[in-house]
Amino acid sequence: MSQKVRRRTRKKTTKKVVFDKYEFYTKAVQSPDGDVEFFKNVYKELRQKTPRVLREDFCGTGLLCAAWVKAHSSHAAFGVDLDPEPLEYGRNRFIGKLRPDQQKRIELLEKNVLAKDLPNADVSVGLNFSYFLFKTRPQMLAYFRNVLAHLKPRGLAFFDVFGGSQCQDAIEDRTKHKGFTYYWDQTGFDPVSNEAVFHIHFKVGGRKIERVFTYDWRLWSIPELKELMLEAGFKKVHVYWEGTARDGTGNGVFTRVEKGEACLSWIAYLVGEK
Repeated sequence: MSQKVRRRTRKKTTKKVVFDKYEFYTKAVQSPDGDVEFFKNVYKELRQKTPRVLREDFCGTGLLCAAWVKAHSSHAAFGVDLDPEPLEYGRNRFIGKLRPDQQKRIELLEKNVLAKDLPNADVSVGLNFSYFLFKTRPQMLAYFRNVLAHLKPRGLAFFDVFGGSQCQDAIEDRTKHKGFTYYWDQTGFDPVSNEAVFHIHFKVGGRKIERVFTYDWRLWSIPELKELMLEAGFKKVHVYWEGTARDGTGNGVFTRVEKGEACLSWIAYLVGEK
């Protein structure tokens, strides 16, 4: 007597991806551990000692601040941002997961980066080009002066900057990551004002979510920014230029230089000494 075997078929299910714009942003754009090492190494190179207090302007979720306090038990960090939404997200997602002793050494402040009562720091940073929202010389000069005023003696200020001939074109760059695709979309450039509008899109699970983040910036050049930093009172301003990988893209390694390369697209850091 033969026995009939019943085969059970499993219904195929697709895991629903919850769209968390800040999570995708941090994965696509930020590299906090590498940033922390870079700031420490440059500080040691220029000051022959280790920095303790970091302040991040336009900090968003405060992910960099969290990485800073985790890096060493002597580190403290302040994050400054006007938008309460990413600050609250960061407190819940990143700060809340730190050890109690680490949480005591970090504070996210809902303040204007031009405020006069900001905390002082050994290292002050403005990353992801956020300070490009200042479109006039008086605005940028006021910001740099405020950064300098809140640096501790022999402190350093770090600002990233990008450029290249490609930045004057309407382009959309696409980068694939695990589980999603990141798009950097430049929709226009005005050569009279040097202003441009940028959007970040994400493609998740086959669906492209448009204009998740939008930035209306003036594209500042390195000479313009260096001159403004020196006018603000910084004693010296150094340029750290990103190296090139074999495939022609940036390799994430920044070296102090006197001259750059005429690349289609480049990224550098300006480092100001108090």
